[in-house]
Amino acid sequence: MAKKEESNMNNDSERPSIIVGVENGTAIPQNAAPLFNGIEEEQIPVAVREIDIDNVLSRAYQSALASRLSVGIAFDGDRFIVHYKNLKENKPLFDKTISDGKQLRVLGANAARLVKGIPFKEMVNR
Repeated sequence: MAKKEESNMNNDSERPSIIVGVENGTAIPQNAAPLFNGIEEEQIPVAVREIDIDNVLSRAYQSALASRLSVGIAFDGDRFIVHYKNLKENKPLFDKTISDGKQLRVLGANAARLVKGIPFKEMVNR
């Protein structure tokens, strides 16, 4: 089934998706799962791509530039950044430190809502 895996990788690069940029060789930690769940709840595709930039802000911006939907996400520990390609690199849409799964899910949903052009969900600090 290696061909299927190969074709899925090709489809990911062609399919319009929110891009989550990770450093080369970095795995997605389990605590980031709610972020992906929030995006998927809004029915927007998401793909993970290796972007070898150690600065998380720059990686989020490069992810947005790489995304056909113009939205990129990067994270470092509990710091999550959602970026939009039409913003300045040093001015992301969201730059949050989040350890709560519910809030991370809302952040993912809001990244997807940016694509859809609908109002954001309120992020509540608990």
